[in-house]
Amino acid sequence: MAVKRIVANLPAEDPQALRSFYETLFDLQVVMDHGWILTFASPEGTKPQLSVASQGGSGTIVPRISIEVDNVDKIYDLVKAAGHEIVYQITDEPWGVRRFYVRDPSGAIINVLEQS
Repeated sequence: MAVKRIVANLPAEDPQALRSFYETLFDLQVVMDHGWILTFASPEGTKPQLSVASQGGSGTIVPRISIEVDNVDKIYDLVKAAGHEIVYQITDEPWGVRRFYVRDPSGAIINVLEQS
């Protein structure tokens, strides 16, 4: 048996209202749209992963999802310019990531990170 995909499902009253957030900030593409659900995907190949945590590290809350990017500072600047709420400021963590938390338009806390 092989896991082929893991999908994070974020509840949202209006999924379409989140389209711009994920397309613009993370260059994700809508690969399925049934109106009541949008599925975004990266054109990059990714491995399925699942994290289970008692806390988010450095005393933070556990974020809903984590999105690894190749330039976290660029995304941080885009998030600030767009006026999205930064929940945890950009930080170099002792376990080798640079990251920040942003609240998406539905209220979900997103951990945006880059491996150091």
